[in-house]
Amino acid sequence: MSLRMAPPLPLVFLLMTVGAFGTEWSVKYNQQEICALKGSTVFINGTYTHPEHLTVTETFCFIYPVQNVEPTDLSKDPDYLGRVKYLTDEQKHFSLKLSDVMERDDRQYYFRIRTNEEKEKWFGTPGVQLRVTELHVETPEEVTEGETADLTCKTTCSLTDPTFIWYKNGRPLTTKTIKNNQLHLQTVSSEDAGSYSCAVRGYQHLNSTAHNLRVRYPPKSISVSISPSGGIVEGSSVTLTCSSDANPHVKNYTWSKEGGTSPVGSGQNYSIISITADHTGLYYCEAQNEHGAQNGTVMVTVKSQSVSAVWIAVGGGSFLLLLITALICILWINRKKRNSDEQDYENADPNAKDDTYTALQPTARSSKDVYHTLAAVQSSSLDDTYTALDPQSSSPEYHTLAVSSTH
Repeated sequence: MSLRMAPPLPLVFLLMTVGAFGTEWSVKYNQQEICALKGSTVFINGTYTHPEHLTVTETFCFIYPVQNVEPTDLSKDPDYLGRVKYLTDEQKHFSLKLSDVMERDDRQYYFRIRTNEEKEKWFGTPGVQLRVTELHVETPEEVTEGETADLTCKTTCSLTDPTFIWYKNGRPLTTKTIKNNQLHLQTVSSEDAGSYSCAVRGYQHLNSTAHNLRVRYPPKSISVSISPSGGIVEGSSVTLTCSSDANPHVKNYTWSKEGGTSPVGSGQNYSIISITADHTGLYYCEAQNEHGAQNGTVMVTVKSQSVSAVWIAVGGGSFLLLLITALICILWINRKKRNSDEQDYENADPNAKDDTYTALQPTARSSKDVYHTLAAVQSSSLDDTYTALDPQSSSPEYHTLAVSSTH
């Protein structure tokens, strides 16, 4: 924005009078009316003259002239405190600088001249009218994709030679056509939907409040998903879900199968309970609203139970294979152990138990037989013992004992 000093108007407002010595009083304002953005800085400029015999002691601006009441310097008004600054030069140019313009500053301003003579003072009428405005974006409430749309940056008064800047979602627009205070959308698309605001160059921090542009468009970006997402086995339940981007929202979803003559379902979700191999095929989802329709597709492949069983045993049944291998190993070990026990049993003397029993059974033998049996056992034991010893190393005492034991 350029709120610079405008060139003098063809018709300036001039108040002039002839002084006592033939000189003149005059106040000329460069502009009769100034439009300023709320929050900006504005300048009220002009020139003045006075009778040559007088010396100017003070110049200032004020508001609300009242007859026979001396006006108050604007810089001393509590409403303007700290926001007013006067600039003058020897060529009798004056300027009022007003910072941080507020809505209540929308008033008429006058320039006052005081001299060394108490009664010799002057102010120029009708003064300068300051108008204060804010920026406001005006757009259609809604527009349909493919149409044209114009967005306007509105003010309540006419700014001086402004350059407008447009923003979408807070970012400056550089690829759109901007003419004066309008943003022109030649062919609207769904991507043009968003929040728009405007500003004036040099005062970008004083941008307007944002306004939403809504764009109506048919369904697009159709996607179809399957749940569960893994392999589909006969007998299981499957749900197909269709989603899309549309404004307004999709009104109707219709499901059909390739090769079919009529729809198989409706609604955003289509469920198949206890699915079979006959359900294998390509499915279409048509999403529709008042502005059009679009299709999405998904392929459904159903595996038979037999194929599934083979897959589990061979491809997906590694755990089961390990379990079967472990069982075979356990059975082989048990069988080997049993065969070893049977072999030991067959190698044992089958009469050992009977001989021992007969030898010790008291009812089957007399006391004399028992004695001879024990003696024979003892003799056999001793003979074996001594025979095991080296005969050359044995002493005669051992042979005597052996003979005695035989009697």
